[in-house]
Amino acid sequence: MKENIKNILANLSTDIDQEILLQYLQNKLSDEKKHEVEKQLLENEFANDAIEGLQQLKNKKDINIIIDQLNRDLKVKTAKKKMRREQLKLKDQPWLYISLIIILLLIIISYIVIRQMLINP
Repeated sequence: MKENIKNILANLSTDIDQEILLQYLQNKLSDEKKHEVEKQLLENEFANDAIEGLQQLKNKKDINIIIDQLNRDLKVKTAKKKMRREQLKLKDQPWLYISLIIILLLIIISYIVIRQMLINP
């Protein structure tokens, strides 16, 4: 099975193997294994909700296609958000820092000169 198909299930639980989850969804596990998976799903609310949603599909063969599509959509959305964050990030601009330091120094010097003029008229 393709590795990228299992990506969406990778974040569900570290205790449950993605391959076992797919077999569970396709009813390819023994009763004992099913019970074990269900027991682990009860401990993870997110995984349980995801599995319940995938179980509502009428055609279980479409699960792999849906998982692949979810992975692609997730990568596109995260790439867009990452690009947006990069655009909003201030680039290192040394002239900006130098000008701010000069302005602060001028303000401090002006304050000292004005104070000296008021104290010693």
